Amino acid sequence: MPATRVLLTLTGQDRPGLASAFFAGIDPLVVSIVDVGQITIRGHLVVCVEVEAAEGVSHADFESALAPVTQDETVSVAISVAEDVLRAPSRRLLVTVLAMHLDGNILQACCGAIADCGGNIERIVRLADYPVLAYEFVVQGSDHSDLRAAMTALTTQYPLDIAVQRAGLHRRAKRLIVMDADSTLLQGEVIDQLAAHAGLESQVAAITQAAMAGELDFARALEQRVALLEGLPASVLDEVRGDLQLMPGARTLLRTLRRLGYQAAVVSGGFLPVIAPLMDELGITMVAANGLEIVDGVLTGKVEGTIVDRAGKVAALKGFAAQAGVAVGQTVAIGDGANDIDMLGAAGLGIAFNARPVVREAADTALSVPFLDAVLFLLGISREEIEAADADLG
Repeated sequence: MPATRVLLTLTGQDRPGLASAFFAGIDPLVVSIVDVGQITIRGHLVVCVEVEAAEGVSHADFESALAPVTQDETVSVAISVAEDVLRAPSRRLLVTVLAMHLDGNILQACCGAIADCGGNIERIVRLADYPVLAYEFVVQGSDHSDLRAAMTALTTQYPLDIAVQRAGLHRRAKRLIVMDADSTLLQGEVIDQLAAHAGLESQVAAITQAAMAGELDFARALEQRVALLEGLPASVLDEVRGDLQLMPGARTLLRTLRRLGYQAAVVSGGFLPVIAPLMDELGITMVAANGLEIVDGVLTGKVEGTIVDRAGKVAALKGFAAQAGVAVGQTVAIGDGANDIDMLGAAGLGIAFNARPVVREAADTALSVPFLDAVLFLLGISREEIEAADADLG
């Protein structure tokens, strides 16, 4: 006769020694422990233990054995027969939900979409409570493409960012982060700041918007904008360089990645003479960007060297991966413009950061929050881990 499997669910106020007393109490009554799961939220403990009970052991025996544990009125144990749950083998998926605010309606929509795709939520873990709320759902039983489509649809109805990834080594293997510079690592567009010094903001901005929206070939747009800068003194580059501002969360992102052994690279449709010193300061040694021709201390209005355009960004991504000694599938790419689309598609994970709709649709996932370190949550790194590393390493 097969042994009886029993599910024991311990709930109550957590305290040191509680789990130890629980397992000591049930030990004489069980042949083996089949499965264990535990979570603690705000000091409230939930432990589920599936056991193979010894022959002749009843629920009353478990109640008696656990009486010393449950005599504290803040603790209780539920006892039931463990039912076999048969599911078709499937890989687990990770659904990361980020928002400035979450309520029951939003969470109901997320859980409902997962259920509609045949998925079962095995676990929900909070990754962060600031600067955004971030939760990770571990889901089994759903098709990756179907779930991604369903969760992406929610982002058009609610103020959410949602990423769906395969669990396991696929995500953990990411080792190289390649970022766009303008409006991603940096606030604003360097070309617009240069144009401001020439009094040509409106003309340059119009070309920039058309290019980033995919309405104009990037290389041609770059040549047109740079041509407008003809005659500017090269000293303007120093002035713009001094005005550069990092995206909020950029230093936290880079610092944490470095501590975890990740490598970072920047590929930009902007200008190397402007961003190179800042990249040196940030410790980023893999950089690709456009040159500016300067003659007798004056900008000639021409781009120097090969233009880093849409195709150039993909080439840079692959070159950086080779330099870092990782496969392209082990990279994460982050960008906001149409010239980033191919790079986002080539990377193992492509993240559209505060991007145009055409870019969001092409990327694996999108972030609409203005904090670059939110990328860490998509990698499964929690705010608690970030702060612990800061405290330990200074």
